[in-house]
Amino acid sequence: MTTNFGLLGAGRIGKVHARAVTSNPKARLVAVADAMAPAAAELAAGYGAQVRSIEAIEAAADIDAVIICTPTDTHAELIERFARAGKAIFCEKPIDLDVERVKACLKVVDAAGATLMVGFNRRFDPHFQAVRQAIDAGQIGTVEMVTIVSRDPGPPPLDYIKRSGGIFRDMTIHDLDMARFLLGEEIETVSAQASVLVDEAIGAAGDYDSASLMLFTASGKHATISNSRRASYGYDQRIEVHGSRGAVAAENQRPVSIELATEAGYTRPPLHDFFMTRYTEAYAREIAAFIDSVEAGTPAVPSGADGLIALALADAALKSVAEGRAVKVSEITGTLADKSVFRGR
Repeated sequence: MTTNFGLLGAGRIGKVHARAVTSNPKARLVAVADAMAPAAAELAAGYGAQVRSIEAIEAAADIDAVIICTPTDTHAELIERFARAGKAIFCEKPIDLDVERVKACLKVVDAAGATLMVGFNRRFDPHFQAVRQAIDAGQIGTVEMVTIVSRDPGPPPLDYIKRSGGIFRDMTIHDLDMARFLLGEEIETVSAQASVLVDEAIGAAGDYDSASLMLFTASGKHATISNSRRASYGYDQRIEVHGSRGAVAAENQRPVSIELATEAGYTRPPLHDFFMTRYTEAYAREIAAFIDSVEAGTPAVPSGADGLIALALADAALKSVAEGRAVKVSEITGTLADKSVFRGR
């Protein structure tokens, strides 16, 4: 069986997903849509696809699934449209910048019985998955503390920052999802601090570029997250999980993993320059998991509910910074009556 894809958005992340789809023998990229016609034409030509409008992809009988890589403020509407059209949907995070809008969107998805997967690609990184597997195998006992370091090599363009929803909804949201993935319990309380240390223009735009968070579950487990929009040494991506019987960690990855020893000392090559190369395999595995869900008719993970919770955690962090206090996640999203929304594995 081959899953035929339509790709909405031919920008940087659209190109990443086009490569992931076309590298999978069970998938085919049929059509690309983008408001910038030259970008759509270039991407489509590179992979033997057609350029079509969103409306044409929505109505197309030869397309089974769509990947949404358009600006964030279009995500919820497009998810709803394609859910009603009977397409399986993969959408980049976040679904929307407003929790209530996400809730409304997920109701439409549920009513349509559509498959929806949200793009938290780091769950599919082989190194991070190996950490999760060590936890599941009981190798470190009961998880007690999680430490996540996530620092970009440099800030994005100021225009992007102004429409991204801020560091917590744009950058930290990946780490919030990873904290849930590794803790194995829902996070109940968020305490965060943030400042502008990299570029004053980011602060003038109403955002932060440096942040530290502490997350707590009801049982007392906690996670710490360190974020920065600047790492002069490359794309810094590390995690460690401490448990009752030991610890497991995933170190930074490099395009070439060697160590050179000379009379001057030990040196190693630079880190990956950014997410496009660091998480290449994770993106491929992510799309493969989505295809498996579509073919089997099983729920996709990370789900829309996972996307909702990650956004609520990001909003709790923002509220914590603004009010200078720890914030209960229930203040943002209400009590989670349906615990099935947590799928940590």
